[in-house]
Amino acid sequence: MRIKRLIIPLLTVACFSCGNDPLPKPKAMLRLDYKAPKYSKVDVRLPFTFEKNELADKISSIKLDGVNNLSGVNINYPTMKGTIYLTYKKVNETNLDSLLRDAQTLTQKHTLKADEIESVIYENPENNVFGMFYAVGGNAASQSQFYVTDSTKHFLTGSLYFYAKPNYDSILPAAAYLKNDIKHIMETVEWKK
Repeated sequence: MRIKRLIIPLLTVACFSCGNDPLPKPKAMLRLDYKAPKYSKVDVRLPFTFEKNELADKISSIKLDGVNNLSGVNINYPTMKGTIYLTYKKVNETNLDSLLRDAQTLTQKHTLKADEIESVIYENPENNVFGMFYAVGGNAASQSQFYVTDSTKHFLTGSLYFYAKPNYDSILPAAAYLKNDIKHIMETVEWKK
């Protein structure tokens, strides 16, 4: 009697467990596509203008340090979980060398985690904008940075940071897209008269 009780459930399970043979799933990679950038001119309450991507959610101007005339602009990209931080400082007769040194030192601090740091000189004599763009490869905290100046009155730095722990493979598509945005910001800076 016990055997009959066991056979009926086993046959039932055996009948319903038969099915199609399992098929291997094809290999796939995550594909992140972003809209083609559309830029519009932004006039913040600072002595410069620039063009930003319309994909950026919002811009917030902040006063970083009233003593040193340090101000900033944050450009947020919530869909990519990243922010471009722009920091503005007035240049005087004595601080240009230290501003240049600080901007270069900030980038060099990433050499501990970076695989490479590519630097590109930027010059726009027509708008009196000169500087350097840095592309940082690897698991560094910031993937792109720049500074521009007119050497007499204005000094602006920009850095891209993500809200997540740096994992270069994971953030590479967003980092590449925003690298082009930060370059565009740098190339469209115009000093106000």
